[in-house]
Amino acid sequence: MKLTTPFGLVFAFLLAPLTGKAADTPVAIGDRRELMVDDYLIESVDKVRLRLHEPHDEGIALKFDEPWEGGFCAYVSILRDGEKYLAYYRGLPEAGQDGSRAESTCYAESADGITWTKPKLGLFEVNGTRENNVVLSDAAPVTHNFAPMVDSRPGVPDDERFKALGGTMKSGLIAWVSGDGKQWRKLREEPVIPNEMVKFPYFFDSQNLAFWSDAEQKYVCFFRVFQDKVRRIARTTSDDFVNWSEPVLMEYQNFGKPAPIEHLYTNQTHPYFRAPHLYIAAAARFMPKRQVLTDEQAEAINVNPKYFKDTSDAIFMTARPGANYYDRTFLSSFVRPGIGAQNWVSRTNYPARGIVQTGPTEMSVYLNQDYAQPTAHLRRYSMRLDGFASARAEYEGGELLTKPLTFSGNQLALNFSTSAAGGIRLEIQDAEGKPIPGFSLDDSVEQIGNEIERIVTWKGGSDVSSLAGKPVRLHFVMKDADLFALRFSDSKS
Repeated sequence: MKLTTPFGLVFAFLLAPLTGKAADTPVAIGDRRELMVDDYLIESVDKVRLRLHEPHDEGIALKFDEPWEGGFCAYVSILRDGEKYLAYYRGLPEAGQDGSRAESTCYAESADGITWTKPKLGLFEVNGTRENNVVLSDAAPVTHNFAPMVDSRPGVPDDERFKALGGTMKSGLIAWVSGDGKQWRKLREEPVIPNEMVKFPYFFDSQNLAFWSDAEQKYVCFFRVFQDKVRRIARTTSDDFVNWSEPVLMEYQNFGKPAPIEHLYTNQTHPYFRAPHLYIAAAARFMPKRQVLTDEQAEAINVNPKYFKDTSDAIFMTARPGANYYDRTFLSSFVRPGIGAQNWVSRTNYPARGIVQTGPTEMSVYLNQDYAQPTAHLRRYSMRLDGFASARAEYEGGELLTKPLTFSGNQLALNFSTSAAGGIRLEIQDAEGKPIPGFSLDDSVEQIGNEIERIVTWKGGSDVSSLAGKPVRLHFVMKDADLFALRFSDSKS
């Protein structure tokens, strides 16, 4: 048996037979939702591969067309606060020095994440008017890369529900707080992550992403650094958002082996909202001096002459809580640059921080596009819930066996899709690989369809509570099917 990636590479470490392997220490997943984005649960496969899915272009979500916004709007953060969606981004009509007074922080809101409005907040006078959507101005250099978050830590004070970091290498990262996400104040004058803490040649000049991690019970921050002249990512943690640990450089793995080191301009790492123990990163891959456009093409789209000598696209990575590496399971792009010269300039196609639910079965990722051009905007791309990647079997069929695991609950739900001719059958084995009576392949009811949450059944029903807490393996037999995610749960919850 042989496991291959979409790129034709063979991974010997997954060449275990589908049965008969001695039990390992089981992976305790409890009632967590687990996505097929890495090999975290996979012991072995036969004619099944992990496949990255491409988001669907839904068009422009937000135009950067106000006088105080412009072609150099960047570093977008998409947040969900209850039933409201919030967008924050840098307003900058003309290129200039990082951290200049010309930079402001703009704000938009939405009831569904699809249609956005820019409220006239009246908080700051910019370009001679207070009739604008600016939430922070005259606060250089934090407005260069102001990156807010909704603080989900239990017991956080109401007037600090929103937190943000901003700053440059010269200033360090300065913390701000807000009760409503619109009126901001400094948490303290001194930077919470001072520049002397960071032992890298260059740092902080991109979006600096912080969040409360329920899995780690700490604040976590991922930020851009330079290492060996390559744009890399470092990680630091804090108990109180004020005192942070010494930053650690993140590495990259591809099925347990070192992955290529590429320039990643922004990392956009944050917990996935349906599985917060999994950190997802829709990062901007920057290809310096990889010029596509001619001078004539650049002039035709009216791009700033300094911003078409490079190219960029979006990639997808994941990380687990506490890990000092990203899983780069997929080396190919997550979102390729689109058709047209405007998509092949420097610093365009940069994903926003934040992937949010925008429909009963849909989530959305947003990309900053047409950078340094009059048509600069934020664009929305949709995907199925949990649909970043899947374990796929083609028409001839295939099999997937998980590592030993323990779970809690009395039922198992799958996020999956099949063709009309395809299907998924599931056998539950003991830790040694022997089928458990009542849950064998012969007992399995084939799952056919396309659902976000289908309860798996066997001839005796769907109740798996007799196996809860015991080491088991899941043996999937698939044909013309995609498995996106699985979750054990209690039917009463």
